[in-house]
Amino acid sequence: MHNKSDKNLLLRKFVIESGKLVIEGLNRSQFERLAQTYPEMRSEQNRDGKVIIEAPVAGYGGSREANLNGRLGNWSLDNKNGHVFSSSSGFILPDGSLKSPDISWFSDANFAKVRAEYSGKGFLPAVPDFVIELRSKSDSLKELKTKMTDTWMANGVKLAWLIDPYDEKAYIYRPGEAVETVTGFGNKLSGEKLLPGFELDLSELRLVDGK
Repeated sequence: MHNKSDKNLLLRKFVIESGKLVIEGLNRSQFERLAQTYPEMRSEQNRDGKVIIEAPVAGYGGSREANLNGRLGNWSLDNKNGHVFSSSSGFILPDGSLKSPDISWFSDANFAKVRAEYSGKGFLPAVPDFVIELRSKSDSLKELKTKMTDTWMANGVKLAWLIDPYDEKAYIYRPGEAVETVTGFGNKLSGEKLLPGFELDLSELRLVDGK
């Protein structure tokens, strides 16, 4: 049951931006309490303190995300290489924001540092080595591209993929390099030197009945 103080957190000043609920005026402790009280909400906190709340993924988007997570998870387990996290995981980044990529992977070396520093309470203060963002129907492509550059790459991610099944394009982000655009889901993406041997067939992420 949600108590009155928790409900009051949602009654603070808020606006609707691009179909998302934006709440201002919450500090990190209040945000963490909000996230714990309403775990069903997909929420993140920007470095300026704004809390962004999204609705659950509609349609078949959740199935595509689960399949993608399974692909990376199976590769990680089979090769005993690194650790995979789902979209329910939140990370406190160096710029002060708290973000949740759709899928993320930590190398063994990076994960060892996280384990050594993590107190066991709250969100992980950590930057994944590899992240994937999978566009859903309600996502703004422009906003996702900004998130890739200003959040993930700016905070030290080594490789990132933005996959857009609606336009059948994928965008590959590498530190200090121009964004590579892969057009057409007849292509495959490679984990490169960071995830040797990992390959993703984009055709597996095509829309179902155009949805």
